[in-house]
Amino acid sequence: MLPWGAALALLLAALALLGLLAPWLRRSGRRTVGARTLPEARGQDDEEEAEGGDLLDQFSDGREPLPGGCRLICKPSALAQCLLRALRRSAALETGPRSWLSGPHLQTLCHFVLPVGPGPELAREYLQLADEGLVALDWVVGPCARGRRVTNAGGLPAVLLVIPNAWGRLTRNVLRLCLLALERGYYPVIFHRRGHHGCPLVNPRLQPFGDPSDLKEAVTYIRFRHPAAPLFAVSEGSGSALLLSYLGECGSSSYVTGAACISPVLRCREWFEAGLPWAYERGFLLQQKIALSRYATALEDTVDTGKLFRSRSLRELEETLFCHTKSFPISWDTYWDHNDPLRDVDEAAVPVLCICSADDPVCGPPDHTLPTELFHSNPYFFLLLSRHGGHCGFLRREPLSAWSHEVILEYFRALTEFFRVEERMKGLSRHRTSFLGRRRRWGSLQKREVSPSSNLEIFSWKRSFTG
Repeated sequence: MLPWGAALALLLAALALLGLLAPWLRRSGRRTVGARTLPEARGQDDEEEAEGGDLLDQFSDGREPLPGGCRLICKPSALAQCLLRALRRSAALETGPRSWLSGPHLQTLCHFVLPVGPGPELAREYLQLADEGLVALDWVVGPCARGRRVTNAGGLPAVLLVIPNAWGRLTRNVLRLCLLALERGYYPVIFHRRGHHGCPLVNPRLQPFGDPSDLKEAVTYIRFRHPAAPLFAVSEGSGSALLLSYLGECGSSSYVTGAACISPVLRCREWFEAGLPWAYERGFLLQQKIALSRYATALEDTVDTGKLFRSRSLRELEETLFCHTKSFPISWDTYWDHNDPLRDVDEAAVPVLCICSADDPVCGPPDHTLPTELFHSNPYFFLLLSRHGGHCGFLRREPLSAWSHEVILEYFRALTEFFRVEERMKGLSRHRTSFLGRRRRWGSLQKREVSPSSNLEIFSWKRSFTG
């Protein structure tokens, strides 16, 4: 008898294989595969590459392309120029010749299906919430690499808060990101929702898709434990809804210095309503049902568990779990009024880098799933769009490491340096203003008032206040 994890991995592999074969079967109806020559195959590859390029070019804002064919889409600002310079120097974006890993389904499958392997050493803490529920924090404590680089000038390691996908599956890429961050001098901690990844469900309440209340308490605790350390945050896939909701609701009160989202689901309601490709829909739905089956008895008083486990789509399961409750039923519209991750996006006051792929098979094509107006109008949001990468994949050929991890840590380093330079310039400006004021008070011979910013261009990174 196979364990649930192995059975799920085999099913996901089989389902995704069908998804891989579907385009090939459609092409075989138009052309005999056996008669297909090598030049024809190359022509088709070039055609697919051109289609990916056309899709990417729709979002180009006239900037020079980054290495690897990526594009940075954002509102022009001093921080955007700093980030653009850092990305142009990044070796992580340099890609070699296309390999068997270039396909979006393989990139996605390697991320979700391949075994995790030897992961980091974790020290778990359970945090009791205001309503007596529990969330888990897994602190990455090893293996400690020699010669770890410190991430800030003060000598204190920055804390990296990692938020997995909304289904609760701890993927190999999340663990590899934690190991890389630990090597670079960060102190990673993984946030697990109620009932996820071995965290007990002590009361019959699960966390809705975009409700950041539990995350707020966890961040407050992390801040209490490391009051002087900078805090960065990374989310994966559907888990990005939680991070973006937190940043929007907290605004300038957020303790986060910078954030990054890997393959985020940004238009969540449309994503649920449109549905995923059949293979991924069934795979994620099965994973959700397996996780919820552990708490079937505890949930009986809250939801109709029979209907819950008969759900045939992710939308039906989400609606049954959070809308059609026995105690306080609400409509689908009301649910998204409170859980849309972009509902308070104008209040966000933290730089956010979203790394997305034009061939993402889970989120869909970027022209339908990415709110490009957000990145063009909001100076806090940056979109790094690549031609290839699948969903949360972004894998290199060997040894199956994700280049997105390197880019994220380089982005955090660029943010740290940018804010350090900005504070230094503000201090210089205040000193110069005070000096000129004293000269005027003591009857300086200077007849023309000198503006403190006449020879010094300062970018004021002001945070919005939610009130």
